[in-house]
Amino acid sequence: MGIARILYIEDNPENRLLVRRILEAEGYTIDEATDGLAGLELAVKLRPDLILLDINLPEVDGYDLARRFRDTPELKDTPILAVTANVMHGDRERTLEAGCDGYIQKPIDVDLLPEQIKSALERGRI
Repeated sequence: MGIARILYIEDNPENRLLVRRILEAEGYTIDEATDGLAGLELAVKLRPDLILLDINLPEVDGYDLARRFRDTPELKDTPILAVTANVMHGDRERTLEAGCDGYIQKPIDVDLLPEQIKSALERGRI
């Protein structure tokens, strides 16, 4: 497969830095967007192998954005992992219904993240 390209859409700079450090150390190429519309544009342009998507984004939330990815022919099969602090009953199901393939809870578990990413890239679902 070569080096996987991951697009991380996240408005929080500390979270972006943390994820970038962890995943670059694992050999992944990381691209970033700070809002949903920029993320959609970048995803169409770059065609990443995986999209990490913060659910709580300004303007266009992650649920709506995941639906837009699924409606975009070039991205409809790209694995999407929701990254969120939402842990209320039903939140995980809501991310799956929106088109995400998995769910990573914040705060991000730095020891578990590489395995979650590897798993998603191998299977498309976690």
